[in-house]
Amino acid sequence: MSSWKRDVASGLIVLVPILVTLYIVYWLYQAIAGLPFLANTNLHPATRVLLTLVIFVLLVFAIGYLMRTALGTFVEAQIDDLINRLPGLRVVYNASKMAVETALSDGSEFQRPVKIETWPGHRMTAFKTGKTTEDGREVLFIPTSPNITTGFVVEVDPDDIVETDENVEDALTRVLSAGFGESERDVDVQDVLGDE
Repeated sequence: MSSWKRDVASGLIVLVPILVTLYIVYWLYQAIAGLPFLANTNLHPATRVLLTLVIFVLLVFAIGYLMRTALGTFVEAQIDDLINRLPGLRVVYNASKMAVETALSDGSEFQRPVKIETWPGHRMTAFKTGKTTEDGREVLFIPTSPNITTGFVVEVDPDDIVETDENVEDALTRVLSAGFGESERDVDVQDVLGDE
């Protein structure tokens, strides 16, 4: 590969994620600053954003504390029951709830990444769930890429599971990045793009 192509590729690899992140931060800032209950105030937009974030954090902590009580558990069950009676809305509610629970979990649900041979010569990354079936098969979750909140739950004979020494974070990084992400070692641009 010529040096100018390598330079362009290296620059894009660094610059594009920064620009995307800045755009998302700007979009969030604009969305928060334009909230109706703050938009008509004389406060500076940055103050409105800060005030909104403080209120949101306090609300999260208050609800989180409430959820640790018996009343909180009862209220959550009632909300779940009510929303699950509404067609269409229940799909969105349950999917978003599962996505948040997965993202905020401590990783214990994904106990250990393993490999399974789904077709002859093809292996896929799966995660042990810690559950087994009545006939002794292990229940594994195979996430789809790049959205790990969807996937397949499979029951596999323990002899068909290939144990790895990979940790959960490395396996999730690979799945989320559609196989392009490396978490422990830097990848040289020349390795990714190849030589010409």
